[in-house]
Amino acid sequence: MESQILDCAIIGGGPAGLTAGLYTTRGGLSNVVMFEKGMPGGQITQSSEIENYPGVTGEITGMDLMIPWPEQCQKFGLKHEMVEVTRISHKENGNFIIHRGDGKTQEAYSVIVCTGSTPRRAGFNGEDKFFGRGVSTCATCDGFFYKGKEVAVLGGGDTALEEALYLAKICTKVYLIHRRDTFRASPNTVERVKSTQNIELVLNSCPDEVYGDAMGVTGVRVIDNDGKSREINVPGIFTFVGNNVNNQVLMQEDGTSLCSLNSAGEVIVDLSMRTSVPGLFAAGDIRIEAPKQVVCAAGDGAVAALKAISYVDEKLSHK
Repeated sequence: MESQILDCAIIGGGPAGLTAGLYTTRGGLSNVVMFEKGMPGGQITQSSEIENYPGVTGEITGMDLMIPWPEQCQKFGLKHEMVEVTRISHKENGNFIIHRGDGKTQEAYSVIVCTGSTPRRAGFNGEDKFFGRGVSTCATCDGFFYKGKEVAVLGGGDTALEEALYLAKICTKVYLIHRRDTFRASPNTVERVKSTQNIELVLNSCPDEVYGDAMGVTGVRVIDNDGKSREINVPGIFTFVGNNVNNQVLMQEDGTSLCSLNSAGEVIVDLSMRTSVPGLFAAGDIRIEAPKQVVCAAGDGAVAALKAISYVDEKLSHK
């Protein structure tokens, strides 16, 4: 029945999804469901300390930061379905079908996809053990904790080199570890790295093991292409070997994507978070050019929600 059609389906319960839920419901959409198979909060709940979220002063964990968000959203009518979404498909009338992991489907006038991305693990020994205790994938998030100390950076692309430059302003020294002797980054970025005095290039080398104690990382062992090992005594290593974009829900049965993606699998959006399909929005780390910061993901969610409200209002006014 038509009354069962969702005004908006939000896929993902991180900062982008929760903020989208808050703005859509508070903005007048009455039938909004956020689909998140686990507890809401997103990747940030794994962070041990947050210092750069506006208005939050003092020590707070990512989990503590996110705890009040769902309750606030639900106060305005957001519903949370603790179920996985396997696929989103498009109907001829412009509506969307949400395919759930439990075999059920739901129809929606609009969809906001906030499924994020997952940093790839590099695969060296100790990486998982010390993740969050000296192994990080976000220099903007965690770099400040190493102010005045030495750190290592792993990677050879634009992100790795840009983050190394960022850390070089905070840390006394940055060891940039790369498995080749050339970089994939833009020539200008490579030149800036090479001319930065407190960045030491550790080329043709891969990390073998990161090790430490109860307090966290104390060093990393690297092995070069000739099999020689070297110990680098640092309390932190930042790994930038790419991200896996969580775009599976957009993949159709014929292997195509519901909307346009770039070569990295990120959703192409405009400044209003609109995708190439009317009524389909993407917010947070799944989109192109995402800064991968909680405050930015929340902003994306708000923008997408406001545009979704306008889209649904216009769609229903023409019925």
